[in-house]
Amino acid sequence: MTSRLRERRRGTTRAPGILRTPGTTLEAVERPVQHSARRGMASWRIFSALIVLSLLAVLALFFATPFFYIHSIAVGGLRYVSKEEVFALTNVANMHIFWVDPDEVRQNILRSTTIADAAVTVGWPPNMVQVVVQEREPAVVWMQSGASTWVDVQGRVMQQRENRTDLVRIDSDDNDGPIGSNVLVPLDVVAGALQLKNLRSNIDVLRYNREKGLGYRDGRGWEAWFGTGTDMPEKLIIYETLVDNILARQLQPLEVNVVNPDAPFYSVLGGR
Repeated sequence: MTSRLRERRRGTTRAPGILRTPGTTLEAVERPVQHSARRGMASWRIFSALIVLSLLAVLALFFATPFFYIHSIAVGGLRYVSKEEVFALTNVANMHIFWVDPDEVRQNILRSTTIADAAVTVGWPPNMVQVVVQEREPAVVWMQSGASTWVDVQGRVMQQRENRTDLVRIDSDDNDGPIGSNVLVPLDVVAGALQLKNLRSNIDVLRYNREKGLGYRDGRGWEAWFGTGTDMPEKLIIYETLVDNILARQLQPLEVNVVNPDAPFYSVLGGR
């Protein structure tokens, strides 16, 4: 009891679980623990440095080798557009795969008036950029100022890619130059032309006039005008009835106009 009181008065306290032996101080017991902690920290720093160096080596491999730079793409869904044209539209030639944005590539492809939609996938070599396109289908061939283009059912103008004899041709009376790719042909014009072609399969060429709409030259020697829209069956009935009446009176028509089916009119050789 007396020795413990003396140690407390001297300000000395033994740590729980540590036995002091004669001639051994507390600092001597703690020193091996500190050395072990320092060795652990050094090992962790070396390990971290190795990780960083490995990552830098991988990045250097990615950016230094041409293997990860885009020199071609895989394209599906093509009919009229070539693979080379799609590749040029993507604007990713010689770009590193890390910098390719699929949404941006898709928007670049949609600049083509022939392409309605596109799906873009970015992956690993060898086909790092894969594109599947959906092309627009032409409905009619539009001829204006000597230049021909395709027009789809929505009236969108696109480049003519080949000669399609199965499509009806519309010769426009406008002489303002070739129709631009940003111009929309009115839907009732396209719909009316398709309906006339369906009802008169022998029609290969239609005319278009801003005032008279759609028409063609009747094989019997006069101009026929039908306007636009999808009421062509009614107008054709009126037209044939009117023509029969004119011919029955032995008159030679110059023009038969049923643009307004409620007020059709005609002109004949030597009068009206």
